[in-house]
Amino acid sequence: MTEHDSKWWEKAIIYQVYPRSFQDTDGNGIGDLPGVIQRLDYIQKLGVNAIWLNPIFKSPQVDNGYDVSDYYAIDPIFGTMEDAELVIKEAHKRDLKVIFDLVLNHTSIEHPWFQEALKGLENPHRNFYIWHDAQPNGDLPNNWASIFGGSVWEKEPVGDQYYFHLFKKEMPDLNWDNPHVGKAMVDIGKFWLDKGVDGFRLDAFIHLDKLDDFPSEPPLHDGDLVSAQLINENLPNIKNYIQDLTSALRKVKPDVFILGEAASADADLAVTYSDPTNDMCDTIISFMLFPEDHSVKDPRLPFNMQHAILDKKQFKQTMSEWQKKLAPFGGPALYWNNHDMPRAVSRFGDDTNYRENSSKMLATLMYLQKGIPFILYGEEIGMRNLIHTNPQEFETPGATAFYAKSKALGYTEEHILMELNSTARDVSRGAMQWDDSQYAGFSTMPPWSGVNREEDYNVAEEEKEAKSILAYYRQILTYKKMPIFTEGTFHMMETKESLYSYERVLGTQRAIVVCNFSDTEERMQEDGIIEKEWQVLIQNEGNDVKGNCVTLGPYGAVVLLKGIADNSKDKK
Repeated sequence: MTEHDSKWWEKAIIYQVYPRSFQDTDGNGIGDLPGVIQRLDYIQKLGVNAIWLNPIFKSPQVDNGYDVSDYYAIDPIFGTMEDAELVIKEAHKRDLKVIFDLVLNHTSIEHPWFQEALKGLENPHRNFYIWHDAQPNGDLPNNWASIFGGSVWEKEPVGDQYYFHLFKKEMPDLNWDNPHVGKAMVDIGKFWLDKGVDGFRLDAFIHLDKLDDFPSEPPLHDGDLVSAQLINENLPNIKNYIQDLTSALRKVKPDVFILGEAASADADLAVTYSDPTNDMCDTIISFMLFPEDHSVKDPRLPFNMQHAILDKKQFKQTMSEWQKKLAPFGGPALYWNNHDMPRAVSRFGDDTNYRENSSKMLATLMYLQKGIPFILYGEEIGMRNLIHTNPQEFETPGATAFYAKSKALGYTEEHILMELNSTARDVSRGAMQWDDSQYAGFSTMPPWSGVNREEDYNVAEEEKEAKSILAYYRQILTYKKMPIFTEGTFHMMETKESLYSYERVLGTQRAIVVCNFSDTEERMQEDGIIEKEWQVLIQNEGNDVKGNCVTLGPYGAVVLLKGIADNSKDKK
């Protein structure tokens, strides 16, 4: 392919389906692949052109499918291989591309590779994983802590060595220094490309390379374990591992879309991972886009478990930097939430007083920027966080320890639950709200995850309303496909902190997007918008454009457009 050949994903709008929570068809309270097929017309009508499915491979489900025991089989809770093939076939019929999650960093302890590795030091699969002897005094190999708490080292059931697990002990890390691991992953990728899959999300790929010699690190307090996550991320060999994988897959399918999960990447790292000359990812998802004001947090407790407001000034600076640095590669991944973080309207909007307006504003702000939109299922109807009333219901890593430590510090049960219901990943995984029946049209049984049953915020109700959040999302995604919003330049405008305003320019066409990130009325003056040729392309409720002044209601959003699009490129 030449540099002028366009690839489908350059104009992708991606809908994330968490299969467990999307649609149950067999009445067991867990979503399945026939449920995805049943809802493909709905997904297509939304205006997206690709779906990303969280893991559906065979798994003990210790971590909801991210602990894979067979990459070549579909887990029975989701259906059969025939169901997976039908998802791909039916999606393609509707011009929807299909992206699968590919878990590269670890497998399940039930994977045949690991079961073979446990047979002894001489087994050919032993070196598929990372092993270490105890220290001479019998202590653990080092003082590193896993992301899920406790040591990263777990003693093998028979034998004297320890295996390394950055995540749960049931999820041993693969040894990417062994070239056979990379080759095995290439074979898995090729298998699914042959089935018609169009892209892969590379789960936790920034952790594939581990620090040489596994040295212990100085703890903050004596006896504490030190986070292995921070020590073992974005190390140099990752580039070689991913290049070998993606170059092999692109030989099979030149326009395969490679999305990398790089949770801690800044804009410069995103450039490294996304630059096509590096032959790695096409775009990456980073969790670093949403800086928070930490001043209200208790330093004795983990910051990531404590609710905080977005630092809006820093957020604008961060987004400007990502827009500028990623512009040569089509812009960054544009998203507000996914299966690992709270829901957008609860975290960044007001899901009590201004749920509709803040849902619409957030969509306007994010998705008309340069880049690829990623929309979490249910976001388009304004789904908000689940509320758990029992601390035992949280499966988020660290939630149990946070609860215990908060209790010991004297915090009330009510306060601790408020914090967990604001920050835990569990609260984003509620069942999709299709209607207002007992289980929201998701299942005939109580959903595995819980569900918000709501009279107004469900697909059936919002389909009836011309001004619903769902209708607005469909409009926004229609406008996103305009050349000015895919190809136009981006410039963040200087405004007060509570406003987020930017312009997109393509040829003689100009768009101004003005968003009010607050619950009070705001005004913005912009010289020139009094001209007759300006039109209001889309807006939510409570705004007014008069003269050269835009008045925005609480969480208001207005998109102004001037000029005629140059469609000459489309006619070639």
